[in-house]
Amino acid sequence: MGKRYRAPAHAFAKRYTPADALLLAEVDRAHGTLSGPATAHLLKRALHVHGDARFERLASLSVSHLYNLRHSKIYQAQRVSFTKTRPVLNPIGVRRAPRPQGRPGFIRIDSVHQGDLDGTKGVYHVHAVDIVTQWEVVATCERISEAYLLPVLEDLIEQFPFRILGFHSDNGSEYINKTVATLLEKMRVEQTKSRSRQSNDNALAESKNGAVVRKAFGYSHIPQRFAAQINLFCRGYLNPYVNLHRPCLFAKEVVDDKGKIRKSYPHDMVQTPLDKLASLDGVDRFLRKGITIKQLQSKAQAQSDLEAANAMNVARLKLFDLFNRRSKSAA
Repeated sequence: MGKRYRAPAHAFAKRYTPADALLLAEVDRAHGTLSGPATAHLLKRALHVHGDARFERLASLSVSHLYNLRHSKIYQAQRVSFTKTRPVLNPIGVRRAPRPQGRPGFIRIDSVHQGDLDGTKGVYHVHAVDIVTQWEVVATCERISEAYLLPVLEDLIEQFPFRILGFHSDNGSEYINKTVATLLEKMRVEQTKSRSRQSNDNALAESKNGAVVRKAFGYSHIPQRFAAQINLFCRGYLNPYVNLHRPCLFAKEVVDDKGKIRKSYPHDMVQTPLDKLASLDGVDRFLRKGITIKQLQSKAQAQSDLEAANAMNVARLKLFDLFNRRSKSAA
């Protein structure tokens, strides 16, 4: 049998008393909690230079044991206080989930950064997805700043075939600011933002960041000077393919006996965003002036799904060849 170890019958005597911990707390409070070596030096000076007898034991306190005293309950009761996280009081936007009520035009929006290289930022993709139809638009800007972002936002909103009624984002400052709020107010668009501790408020856009944006552009660095060429690719190939030819899963919601909403994704509810848009009752009243469902359907029928996908892939290869060619010439 192995040896059995027992706790010693008598605990070791404590060298430093609760009064020492309180005295250390007083020193830290006065000096703003300096580093361990600096504080140990102050304790020695208190006894040997200033003759304060209260520091008789603390004057020989090692730096490592100084931190032990700082972690003691007596010390922390004097020095450590915990405060709850304070909510950001920003009056821009309503902190709640969008309420589309079956209407198209309520978009969720997010930004996707295309990597850094040697301290140089890449392009930023702005990705917006309609909640009801999953119609999505990807646009690209050089930087997330007012001068670059606002024109891209206006262009992105204009690419939706229906009027935008709601604009939902996370709490990032690129969207929660007075400039964007003024733009949305001019367009009569309701602005909402994600709630605290509700991680799925912007999940639709964030999930499609990987399924669409990252699948198209990957994770590698793309220099900012290519933003205009990427925008042409998105407008001409990626956005039409995603909305007219790429199927999406739509949820069927059923309330169970316990009142919980259960979601399933049956095969007969798999549709392209255009098919979903065309199936909505009274959709014509939401479309932009001069746009009809027949026009959109005619555009979709001009190519098969396979032809549209192949055309997008060819255009993407040419785009990435441009990145590589310019990068080699720059090197």
